[in-house]
Amino acid sequence: MTPFKKILIANRGEIAVRIIRSARDLGIRTVAVYSTFDRDSLHVEMADEPFCIGGADLAETYLNIEKIIHLAQKTECQAIHPGYGFLAENPAFVKACEKAGIVFIGPDSRAIRLMGNKIESREFVRRLGIPMTEGITGDTDTLLKEAGRIPLPLLVKAAAGGGGKGMRIVYDPAELPSILETTSREAKSYFDDGTVYIEKYIEEPRHIEFQVMGDHFGNAVHLYERECSIQRRYQKIIEETPSPTINDDIRKEMGEAAVKITREIGYRNAGTVEFLVDKNLSYYFLEMNTRVQVEHPVTEMVAGVDIVREQILVAAGNPLSIRQEDLKQRGHAIECRIYAEDPSNQFLPSPGNMTLYQEPAGSGVRVDSGLKGPAVIHSFYDPMIAKLITWGDDRELARERMVSALQEFVVHGIRTNIPFLSHLLRHPAYIGNQISTKFCDEHTQVILENISKEKEKVPAAITIIAGLIHSSWKPRFQSTDNSFSVWRQIGYWRDLMELDPELDGKEHFMEIIGFHDNKYFFRCGGQEWHMMTDRITEHSMVVHHNEKHYLFHISSDSFGNIHVSYKDVLYSVRRNDVLVHEDFFGSGDHGGGMKGGGITSPMPGKVIKVNVSEGDTVKKGDVLIIVEAMKMENNITSPRDGVVEKIHVRTGDMVDGSRELAGLKDEAQ
Repeated sequence: MTPFKKILIANRGEIAVRIIRSARDLGIRTVAVYSTFDRDSLHVEMADEPFCIGGADLAETYLNIEKIIHLAQKTECQAIHPGYGFLAENPAFVKACEKAGIVFIGPDSRAIRLMGNKIESREFVRRLGIPMTEGITGDTDTLLKEAGRIPLPLLVKAAAGGGGKGMRIVYDPAELPSILETTSREAKSYFDDGTVYIEKYIEEPRHIEFQVMGDHFGNAVHLYERECSIQRRYQKIIEETPSPTINDDIRKEMGEAAVKITREIGYRNAGTVEFLVDKNLSYYFLEMNTRVQVEHPVTEMVAGVDIVREQILVAAGNPLSIRQEDLKQRGHAIECRIYAEDPSNQFLPSPGNMTLYQEPAGSGVRVDSGLKGPAVIHSFYDPMIAKLITWGDDRELARERMVSALQEFVVHGIRTNIPFLSHLLRHPAYIGNQISTKFCDEHTQVILENISKEKEKVPAAITIIAGLIHSSWKPRFQSTDNSFSVWRQIGYWRDLMELDPELDGKEHFMEIIGFHDNKYFFRCGGQEWHMMTDRITEHSMVVHHNEKHYLFHISSDSFGNIHVSYKDVLYSVRRNDVLVHEDFFGSGDHGGGMKGGGITSPMPGKVIKVNVSEGDTVKKGDVLIIVEAMKMENNITSPRDGVVEKIHVRTGDMVDGSRELAGLKDEAQ
């Protein structure tokens, strides 16, 4: 059957770009939807027909079924690809497509409804004789009453959950009532269904999933497994295939189980059957995701199949072009999810303005991103910036390529998990495959300490002078005046030979001895330094010192900060000899916490719950307000004992790092 002539992509970011590329290969035109905040995104630029459908509110844009269907009809699209997230697993959206005579590029509504509800899917899979953990379903009273028959620890999960959202571990029975409430509220917020259930939590499990595909003719295959055990907050951050854990016999057995589920539900299109595997290599059905997965590129790199292309062809009525006996695993692939988050601050989201964005490239390296350069990372959306995938003949080569690629991935202006991922991949436990879903819980502190040690390997004086010199060259790249002279720009150093710049907030005394052409002489930290520079570009510079060579990437923001990175380590340099306009500091304390007597949010987001009232007495650590940012709940706690003097926000308010949420005073006041 001939593929569609035009499809609408009901998504954003890297997955929208990914779909556009496969559609182009098939000669299919694409229609993109976007919010006002995404107007400069790559998927908008690449689509044949982009349409703005609203502002920041997801209900107005990427979750607006009526608006998306209407636009598909208006632009004469034959099909809609939902990507992942948003409406991808919403049976109501599938029904709306069917009613409008538009093909949904994914499974039918029955499969989505059945496998999307964790309670119903467990019962369905149980009848097939596939192993799973013990669980309890029912209302809150039933769950509280019967929870005792399952040994601790317990896992509370949203029935309609996915993507690591709506999950909590219970180690203390006394915590169960509050955890049920929190999980139900989160489930209602994300999935419009507050139903939760309880199952036995497997200690130190491996998370292994099988990519499956089915068509309209009863054909079903698996494209082998992905190991997804490296997670934080139940959210995968590193995936790889083949799994270094399971053997060929277990791989065959699990693959057959995944295909059996796929066939029995009459599944068509791409999906993923997920399992937990314990230390004895016993496996248990976890859930089925009825969509293309974030981590599908690692499978594509090893299996040699364009999964999105296959999705489109199957949706158009074609049989699968692949047979199980023809599928092989070739080499090894690893995927790292690049997030705007701060691992040193409990992985809190880190939205904001990028000042530099540079992707790695090379043999065996793939980057899936929705960016075309430095961009604003908004708090309204998931914090994932890009996906970095490397391939090698074996796991070690793929790992080494990933470490190199991460060191070449440059993001300035916001915090990211790039250094964390780079050091994680060099951790002996990862190299030796001593991993589980608790890896980050067990090793994060050591990884953060290793990052700090890595920063100290580059002398502070070298980093500071690199930032100072490059900031003085900056006008050259911004000026069209051929008479520009670096000497003219920094000549006042002849009169100001002593400086007190800051590196990561710490002041350093520096004395300029002299400089000529690309040679610089100065004192810092009681030591005399001689260095040379070359290859100065708008965002990079090489520094030579004592036969060592440092390639720095450098950018600056409007707050007077100079961002300097060496490999995967990021530094902040500040010039105190240059006056920064006071407007740069007008937004207040972006670090969160106390601002005078007021409490601010450490990140932009949406207030979803206010736990206190004016006049309440609170203790240090009490949760005052819950702010949702980048699809995560963040508890704003009291920094000290006191009395709530004023509440400045209500549920539903959007806040940034400068807005005061509440006022706190001492009890005696």
